[in-house]
Amino acid sequence: MIIPKSDLPRVVVVGGGFAGLALARNLLKQDVQMVLLDRHNYHTFQPLLYQVSTSGLEPDSIAYPLRKITRSSDRCFFRLTEVQSISAEKNTVHTSIGDIIYDYLVIATGSKTNFFGNDSIEEHGMWMKTVPQALNIRSLILENLEQATITDDPEKRKSLLNFVLAGAGPTGVELSGAIAELRNHIVPKDYPDLDPNEMNIHLLEGMGRVLPPMSEHASEKAQEMLEELGVKVHLNTMVENYDGHLVTTNTELALKTETFIWSAGVTGAPVEGLNASAMVEKANRYEVNAFNQINGYENIFAIGDIALMATEDFPRGHPMVAQPAIQQGKHLAKNIKRLIKGEPLEAFDYFDKGTMATVGRNRAVVDLHKWKFSGFFAWFVWMFVHLWFLVGFRNRAVTFFNWLYNYVNFDKAARLIIRPFKGHEERMSMDKDKA
Repeated sequence: MIIPKSDLPRVVVVGGGFAGLALARNLLKQDVQMVLLDRHNYHTFQPLLYQVSTSGLEPDSIAYPLRKITRSSDRCFFRLTEVQSISAEKNTVHTSIGDIIYDYLVIATGSKTNFFGNDSIEEHGMWMKTVPQALNIRSLILENLEQATITDDPEKRKSLLNFVLAGAGPTGVELSGAIAELRNHIVPKDYPDLDPNEMNIHLLEGMGRVLPPMSEHASEKAQEMLEELGVKVHLNTMVENYDGHLVTTNTELALKTETFIWSAGVTGAPVEGLNASAMVEKANRYEVNAFNQINGYENIFAIGDIALMATEDFPRGHPMVAQPAIQQGKHLAKNIKRLIKGEPLEAFDYFDKGTMATVGRNRAVVDLHKWKFSGFFAWFVWMFVHLWFLVGFRNRAVTFFNWLYNYVNFDKAARLIIRPFKGHEERMSMDKDKA
């Protein structure tokens, strides 16, 4: 890999997600040479991927070029590549475009979809961790609506208009609510020859309530809002199989569908090469100390979803969401500066800012320590927070305009089949989760 030689310590950052981006931005003015590696040339604001999937936003509204980060410093570089493995004894990262030597290595590869060993779901279902995957879901939803208008087979139409989602965490709740709003506001106008009542959205959850990570108050309110939108919520229901046409569960419930979306969990996306003792196998995450150093390594760090830092408050590690990743990225940048100066490292202390999820227009739930609220005000807070953390002024402006337009007109302007979805073969070739 061609990187200019420098007398400065070299920090190699693997991954441009929330953690990697926060670290990179805070290293720009430090006395280091930073090299950011990612298999995409953009950062994805994953909390809004569901809006790309349901035609609310175009992908460029939630993506930000990584080179716009590194271009502000002549000591920082970006390389578009896939990281293949690490040779810790040689301080070397092996990539698809060559090797690179580091003084400090930061792994911020994030997470990937967890299918819990169910090959049939991985083969035939849809999932949503990347922009291409979100576009595949958008195309499939719109294609199935188009097919439903021309089929004369009532069973086939029923299958095309059945939308089944597994996993009622924030992603499943937000996505099912958005599909319900698509049915309630867009289908009657765009597809006058379809009866919206034939379009059913089923949300399946293996536990006893939706939004299990949030408070019981939030779960109750979210389920009420989903049911008001017409989403059919099935609790204590685990998906056992999906063959491309039929979803079977641990109950008597079986659903014929051409659209099955898996949002039931994630697991770490590690890089090959480090000792097995560095991994928490069940979680597929690197075990790190209070300074984000990976177990057994002094100059290799992990931050964000891939890092498992067990604490008294979080014995299983911090939640795999944006805030811990952002805070760890910022904190590690300061610690790298201390390392270079020979100063002692400071332990990471996570500040939990709360959790939130939106269900749809004027509907959201928010948990903020002692305060728990829902409805319009929660929805307004959700919008403000997500706009605030979007990367780039343009993205904030475009997203705000789209939300305003959608709110006033009950419309979703991005309902375009730009790249038709071709099925399993295309998904596996273009959208496979990789480190």
